[in-house]
Amino acid sequence: MEPVRRVSGTGVPLKRSDVDTDQIIPARWLKRIERTGFGSGLFSAWMEDPEFVLNQPRYRGGSILLTGPNFGCGSSREHAVWALEESGFYAVISASFADIFRANALKNGLLAVELPQPVVTAIVEAVEKDPRTEIIVDVEQRKVSVPSIGVEEEFELNDFAQYRLLNGLDDIGLTLQRQDAISDYETRRPSFKPAVSDRA
Repeated sequence: MEPVRRVSGTGVPLKRSDVDTDQIIPARWLKRIERTGFGSGLFSAWMEDPEFVLNQPRYRGGSILLTGPNFGCGSSREHAVWALEESGFYAVISASFADIFRANALKNGLLAVELPQPVVTAIVEAVEKDPRTEIIVDVEQRKVSVPSIGVEEEFELNDFAQYRLLNGLDDIGLTLQRQDAISDYETRRPSFKPAVSDRA
């Protein structure tokens, strides 16, 4: 994945609580075997409503989703994160996230940022008033800024998650950091242990 140091963009106010992963990406979209092609399924049931926030031209191009508490509850499907990223979202800001969704997001480079509810509400109100409102999420400083309304709020991000984001390391990337040690072990591995065959 690409390193994530700072996200700056406009917001999309999805004022709904307890949004579960089946609402983010309905189960009928999970038949794909690739990690791509899920953007078209993002909130697909809700997208049928012309008034749904993602259908409103004033929020077109928004890259930061502002949502109610307990976002990403329900099943543990990683597809929810892929659908959001493929639809152009780089961060989701909420008062709380389901633990598995937040873990999946951070492992895939999507910022899941928890802020106090009054701060989230203030940002939503600013965006509703002016959709061009700039929101800045700084991973290095662990801070969200909205200059137009004077918001500057720190958010929690553990050191390891921050390290992964700043260096663009998913699980495979972390493993490949140990490539030399892995190769060295393979040259010394006892011959009686199973080996990876080149034959199909």
